[in-house]
Amino acid sequence: MNDVMAEPKDNAGVIAPPPLIALAALLLGIALDWLVPVYVLATLLGSWWRGFLGGVIVTAGAGIAIAARQRFIEGGTNVEPWKPVARIVTSGIYRHVRNPMYVGLMLMVGGFGVALASDWTIVMVLPLALVLRNGVVLREERYLEAKFGEEYRKYKSSAPRWGIW
Repeated sequence: MNDVMAEPKDNAGVIAPPPLIALAALLLGIALDWLVPVYVLATLLGSWWRGFLGGVIVTAGAGIAIAARQRFIEGGTNVEPWKPVARIVTSGIYRHVRNPMYVGLMLMVGGFGVALASDWTIVMVLPLALVLRNGVVLREERYLEAKFGEEYRKYKSSAPRWGIW
């Protein structure tokens, strides 16, 4: 009889890769626009303005996410949340926001919504934020607190989760 116990997993146990969650929100928003069009953005903003504003928002989101990813690489830790974390990154953008990659994803989804005049995609940013919070962020926070203890609690108290609160 084999009594070997399974080793505890050294990862956050997120529900899905965050970029796939964001892609699902974007595609669901576009599908809802096709099924139940609302036309608010198309009425309020001309196509040039939608493209311009959407492009600015997508670019800002991508810039935030890329800067955050680069800090992880420079810090010598895994970017993928289903892999072990080697160390807590607190420099650069992480001084101001604990989850900049997810903020960047939400901005990109919202920016695509604006650019495509997809009202439902804009609406989907809220469920996206909730799924990221409950299925990814809270799991990561539990994992990091268990793994790094006081070091992570101190960081958590110094940088807001989303950069705004």
